[in-house]
Amino acid sequence: MVVMKMKFPFQKRVKLAQGLWLLSWCATVAGATTFTLGCLLKTELRRRAEVMANTDIHIVPNTLMIVGLASLGINYFASKICQDALDAGRFPRWKNFLKPYFAVSCFFTVLMLLAIIMSYAMKGSLESSLKAGLRNGIRFYKDTDTPGRCFQKQNIDRLQMEFQCCGNNDFRDWFEIQWISNRYLDFSSTEVKNRIKSNVDGRYLVDGVPFSCCNPSSPRPCIQYRLTNNSAHYNYDYQTEELNIYLRGCREALVNYYMGLMNTIGAGVLSIFLLQGSVLVSLRFLQTAMEAVAGKENTEIETEGYLLEKGVKETVMEYLDPVLTFLLLKNKVEEGTAGETTTAPA
Repeated sequence: MVVMKMKFPFQKRVKLAQGLWLLSWCATVAGATTFTLGCLLKTELRRRAEVMANTDIHIVPNTLMIVGLASLGINYFASKICQDALDAGRFPRWKNFLKPYFAVSCFFTVLMLLAIIMSYAMKGSLESSLKAGLRNGIRFYKDTDTPGRCFQKQNIDRLQMEFQCCGNNDFRDWFEIQWISNRYLDFSSTEVKNRIKSNVDGRYLVDGVPFSCCNPSSPRPCIQYRLTNNSAHYNYDYQTEELNIYLRGCREALVNYYMGLMNTIGAGVLSIFLLQGSVLVSLRFLQTAMEAVAGKENTEIETEGYLLEKGVKETVMEYLDPVLTFLLLKNKVEEGTAGETTTAPA
């Protein structure tokens, strides 16, 4: 059953070819934009690699870059096909090329759609990656003399100041780890000794936070130590007063930042996906309309164009059958080789 059949007089075919030529070049620019957006997202993710436990989220920018490059080639050939569609004598040379061309084009267009879906669906993976990465980053904050962790303190401080956040979940995360290096502790001090002895693991824990947690917009000078001790500060109530440090956790701040970035990119790529889909649909109509002219003396006759010659299921199976046949033959060859190896004499 033919899907979406339409009649195309000569003038309509010419206008379709000319309009599609312009549209394909617009899609080429859009493909370059997709690649650029992928590079932008990749760069932003790599900037915070030290606070990410895994790189699963990089599948989104990697897919965008691959699709963007593929889109450049797809739309370049589309423009060439449109040019030759204006000459009935030159168009037949594309006959054997168009079937694999449409298969490859549809694959990368679907891949673009998957990248859009992933950009909205990767929040859980991003959050779990940041949760573990920030936990390690805070734990290694004091290890400025340890190879591989020398810049961890600097990175965490810059992160907290840039995103106006403190800790992983909130500022209390700093209470649970020793973030002051032993080289800066006076072990002859009674207070230091008591704090270390009071902890099972022998760590120096304080109810304080690094300077980078301080909120510069607060009218009160920053209170970063003894945050839970009301008597240590004048006119201060830990339970009721709004602290003059950042209350938002860095995980929340980074998730909001990256999801906002990916959602914006996803919306932009969605419009590019629609443009790419329009190019392929229009090119399919042009192809089928021009194929009806092949072999005719009068090339200005009215022809019919369609989207699919058969139903959707039959068309999909037509493209999948060669792949499935190849895979089955490959499996049979491998099984035969394995059988010969098993029965070979010792």
